Amino acid sequence: MSAVILMTGVGSYLPKNKFSNEDLSQFIDTSDEWITKRSGIKSRHFVSKNELTSDLATNAALKAVQMSGLNIKDIDLIIVATTTPDNTFPSTATRVQQKLGAKGIAFDVQAVCAGFVFALSVASSMMKDNHSKNCIVIGADSMSKLLNWEDRTTSVLFGDGAGAVVLQKKENLDKKFNGWGILSNVIHSDGNFYDLLYTNAGVSLNQKVGFIEMVGKEVFKHAVEKLCSSFQEALDLCNKDISDIDWLIPHQANQRILSAVSDKLKIKNERVISTVEFHGNTSAASIPLALEVAISSKKVENGNIIGLQAIGGGLSWGSSIIKFGKPKII
Repeated sequence: MSAVILMTGVGSYLPKNKFSNEDLSQFIDTSDEWITKRSGIKSRHFVSKNELTSDLATNAALKAVQMSGLNIKDIDLIIVATTTPDNTFPSTATRVQQKLGAKGIAFDVQAVCAGFVFALSVASSMMKDNHSKNCIVIGADSMSKLLNWEDRTTSVLFGDGAGAVVLQKKENLDKKFNGWGILSNVIHSDGNFYDLLYTNAGVSLNQKVGFIEMVGKEVFKHAVEKLCSSFQEALDLCNKDISDIDWLIPHQANQRILSAVSDKLKIKNERVISTVEFHGNTSAASIPLALEVAISSKKVENGNIIGLQAIGGGLSWGSSIIKFGKPKII
């Protein structure tokens, strides 16, 4: 039997600074009704002045490792999906590696809101190629650093946070445990849609960080179509049907997108995990954040088949199918 890549631990972290829609309305021309109607978001968290993306990532990683039952010394690969690194270089992953006291390989992946799915795909491939036995995949972003508070169409949508998962490579498992772990990954990108969602600055362009700019209606249209098509690809790759999915955990960008995807995939709303109301769009962090909430609330359980899907700037998008947790024999 070939190696199985199990997802055995999940952790998340949100900064202490919480801002409701009413809080934002004190300094932006907006209201709770306007934000809620268009996005479903009620609150979000922002990093404090001296709080870094690596701090968020480290806190989430520690919780994920604890749940997995491993020790930090067991971790030999750390991949951080982020759009908001601590420094232009080195990678935020190496800073997290230092803070954790871990060894091995550490690097970043940048696919914006799709970053976690991309990082998961990269990690799975590396582990199958014998580069790692125990990996932490982290999605962490401080999106508040990219917000233009004069643009109410984007500034009310995003928040800061981190989520992490632990992946363990297991070999020579009993045949009855075939079908556990990461079952399929699908990732795509199309630079023809580069200008639909981007920042208006960069190191090479003008030595600045820039603000988020988005063509909202076009992004919405592409999000629904591409999330659904990639998810069907992922299902086909592992010979599963939508009825086999216990829980769908989409990128938490906008409740309207989540509802539209649910309708198009013909999956019941009660089987879709939605946490966007509580933390807004946390970019690469949103899927593991939602997964941790689903586990702590005892929705997702050991052995459940979960579907993940995300889309971000690039445009970049993808989906994964996973049988979560670990067989009882290990």
